[in-house]
Amino acid sequence: MSDAPEITPAAVDAAVEAALQAIAAAADSAALKEARAAHTAEGSALARLNAQMRDVEPARKAELGKLVGQARGRVTEALAAREEELGRAETAARLEAERVDVTAIAERGRIGARHPLTLLQEEIADIFVGMGWEIAEGPELEHEWFNFDALNFDQDHPARQMQDTFFVDPVDRHLVMRTHTSPVQVRSMLERELPIHVLCPGRVYRTDEYDATHLPVFSQFEGLVIDRGITMAHLKGTLDHAARVLFGPEAKTRFRANFFPFTEPSAELDLWHPTFKGGARWIEWGGCGMVNPNVLRAAGIDPEEYSGFAFGMGIERTLMFRSDVQDMRDMAEGDVRFSEQFGMVV
Repeated sequence: MSDAPEITPAAVDAAVEAALQAIAAAADSAALKEARAAHTAEGSALARLNAQMRDVEPARKAELGKLVGQARGRVTEALAAREEELGRAETAARLEAERVDVTAIAERGRIGARHPLTLLQEEIADIFVGMGWEIAEGPELEHEWFNFDALNFDQDHPARQMQDTFFVDPVDRHLVMRTHTSPVQVRSMLERELPIHVLCPGRVYRTDEYDATHLPVFSQFEGLVIDRGITMAHLKGTLDHAARVLFGPEAKTRFRANFFPFTEPSAELDLWHPTFKGGARWIEWGGCGMVNPNVLRAAGIDPEEYSGFAFGMGIERTLMFRSDVQDMRDMAEGDVRFSEQFGMVV
């Protein structure tokens, strides 16, 4: 026996009333969609009443067909009306949520960008990668052997003293915040196959005052070449090329005799800066020299067969006289107005 309701005015009115109540109660389009499915789709009361028309005797088909048809029409009209009403309300709510007050003062947030020191470091790296070199990196927390011993620093060298170097407690672990990127050169000699052509950029730490020309944390780039037959002429040609790329075709370098534990002979490196504000002049740029044979031996390299050169310069110092920065603290304080002067490169 079919469980469909018998077609009577009461059954039709009940189905219509239930549908109209569900339609009126629908608070949004999703709820109205559920009401439509519940009261008009297959399986709903109205749909089952309509299906019963197949079994109605011919004499009553017109009467009951009109009753069911009018009922379905009322529900359809109610759905259309509620759909339009909800659509208008939802559109109004969306417009209100997206409303823009064109009279309000605009928020002008500053756009961040990459720091000029980072950009300069990458430009320097590109110069040496373009010559076939590799970029080498190492830990900033370094063992004293890599930072001093392997680089031919005597046990009583002033650079080892607490007033120059950040030692990490407990001191007997012999850990320091690296004072230069030269430990990366030592690691490169121990880990890489010969010949070696590496550039070592990165942060270093010293107990310097925080003032216009000193920072306790700053950046260096150091270069190392180890091969057969390397001479000071190779060092001079390499540095002249880097100077011309960074400072213009008229830039050049010169050497002044000096002493460093890890190079022999050693030299102070001066740069002829052709576009320096106030006129072209020589400026002290960094240090360089031929790798000390003791350093080669510490890394297991025979100094009778191989030689090499090394150099190191400060990136902050390079930026200072390349771009006429007067106060090194401007580079460390993170003020976006400083970076804006160099172009906001993202």
